[in-house]
Amino acid sequence: VVSGCLSQRYPDEIFEEIPEAVAVIGVNEYGALPGIIKRITDGSPRIMRVGGEPGVLTGERKLLTPGATAYLKVAEGCDNRCAYCAIPMIRGPYRSVPKETLALEAARLSASGVRELVLIAQDVSAYGSDIYGRPALAELLDELAELASASAPTWIRLMYCYEERVTDELLEAIARHDNVCKYIDIPLQHISGGVLARMSRRSTRSGIEETLAKLRAAVPGIAIRTTFMTGFPGETEDDFSELMDFAAEQRFERLGVFAYSPEEGTRAVDMPDQVPREVAEERRDVLMRQQIDISLEANRRFIGRELTTLTEESEDETTFIGRTEYDAPEIDGSVIFSSPEPISPGTFARVRITDAMDYDLVGEAV
Repeated sequence: VVSGCLSQRYPDEIFEEIPEAVAVIGVNEYGALPGIIKRITDGSPRIMRVGGEPGVLTGERKLLTPGATAYLKVAEGCDNRCAYCAIPMIRGPYRSVPKETLALEAARLSASGVRELVLIAQDVSAYGSDIYGRPALAELLDELAELASASAPTWIRLMYCYEERVTDELLEAIARHDNVCKYIDIPLQHISGGVLARMSRRSTRSGIEETLAKLRAAVPGIAIRTTFMTGFPGETEDDFSELMDFAAEQRFERLGVFAYSPEEGTRAVDMPDQVPREVAEERRDVLMRQQIDISLEANRRFIGRELTTLTEESEDETTFIGRTEYDAPEIDGSVIFSSPEPISPGTFARVRITDAMDYDLVGEAV
């Protein structure tokens, strides 16, 4: 059974390319899946279901991520309609999951041994605007942080926040709770005013700089992750130089870069002044090479400090791999540390950092 964004957009092509698929369903048909599976097992021929009204998936989810980390999806869909993005046409308008539903799921996950809840959506910072009439991420964070502290120790991590929705209330909530990771992911995409306008982003350079300054003042030591896109249509050498200078000035603790890729059906595809793919990729590589030194500098600040580390796996009987609150799963660095005593995956350890690499840390358990 094939499901997801790709099956929502290209169901016919999937049936042609994957003849062993017995069903192709879109992103609004998950609720129909049990019935579809029964029809298939009863002998029905191949089934395609890609319609359905956009909604919020309810019911208890099965935990598929390994280890002690789980993703808590707080909303579905997106209203931002950036010029390069097909998500709104695939997943529909923004729909928040009620706080009560999220609290129940968070409690179940904590009870099952999860020690890190990663809050995700296409735009986490817009949470609540549709169902409560106001941004309610700070309120949700307060409730989840209190719930997590009342059970076993559990980190709460924020991913995919839009800069213009990072409010003072949100900053205060991040600073207020010890179990909310001092980490935030804000995909800025660019800093040039002309490029941001063509992308249909609401942010401006002055607004971005003000938000970053407020973040660092309100939450000292916070790790800020961002993402930039190179080669967007119309990006000039001056635009890219401005982006390079901005990244060098801000010295983001965590940074990723994508070369622009045209997405069928988006406004960016038909824009003039398309940047050659090889130019976009070269600019990406240049920016990432600059970031290596910045990342190493940021990591060296931890040498000599003791950091709480979530153990994820063991290399052997005395070597373990984990992450600090300053690193998100799968995309950021790790801590490679030694311990004379065995440490089970999914448990927290205090680790003294003894060395730093470009993206990873080295230490010993204390």
